[in-house]
Amino acid sequence: MSSEHPDWLTIVRGGAPLIVSLPHTGTDIPAEYENGLVSPWLARKDADWWIERLYDFAVGLGATVIRTTISRTVIDVNRDPSGISLYPGQATTELCPTTTFDGEPLYVPGAEPDAGNIAGRRRRYFDPYHAALGTEIERLRAQHANIVVYDCHSIRSVIPRLFEGNLPHFNIGTNGGTSCAPVLSDAIEEICIGSGFSHVVNGRFKGGYITRSLGHPVAGVHAVQMELACRGYMKEPLGPVAEDEWPTRYDEDYAAPMRAALTLILQTCLTFANSKA
Repeated sequence: MSSEHPDWLTIVRGGAPLIVSLPHTGTDIPAEYENGLVSPWLARKDADWWIERLYDFAVGLGATVIRTTISRTVIDVNRDPSGISLYPGQATTELCPTTTFDGEPLYVPGAEPDAGNIAGRRRRYFDPYHAALGTEIERLRAQHANIVVYDCHSIRSVIPRLFEGNLPHFNIGTNGGTSCAPVLSDAIEEICIGSGFSHVVNGRFKGGYITRSLGHPVAGVHAVQMELACRGYMKEPLGPVAEDEWPTRYDEDYAAPMRAALTLILQTCLTFANSKA
């Protein structure tokens, strides 16, 4: 553990009015949480694969980047810690998931984390991640009238339990238009349209707990979630996947078109924040 934060929590501080959050790219599962898991692969299956590489240009833009290396199977730092569903009436996973997105059990029967175990995971991992977000927001708001919190995600393109058909490439979430100024989401949408990739605004994914809890436009904090369909930046087998085929490797050439669009999107976030000054 460093003097400032745990070793599983990476914080690269920049001076630009932009925070890039990477809450689901982690694959680490501490030994004390391995007991009872059905398999290591299932426990990591739903990670946001290679997103930290896809967005590694953000540091060069002066953004502050916050990432946890802990797997979302241990605890999902983008879920409401009260346990309230972000998508009532729709299938989703919990604060400490017990199934994959496809509905496969993550634990052998009876080994699921109990309330005390979940509370311990929250104190150890969830609370420090959100404390880091809060600290960086406070630091940057002292320097800038407006900042953008950009929450990075990806998901397999075809998951019938969660949504019908193929998910659009770009899924912009602003909690129904409440977490950021409309001019920002409109500008991001324009880039998506020009990219040639498909997109939707506040479709199946409207933004998770990070976007919903941190986005306060009147206070100068504009939060956006971007959920990417994996096929946009990696060679994804569509439909059910087996252990020997998922994840596929990261291919820089294949990812280049989406990475170019994402670069424009983050630059637009900076332009917006600076223009609002």
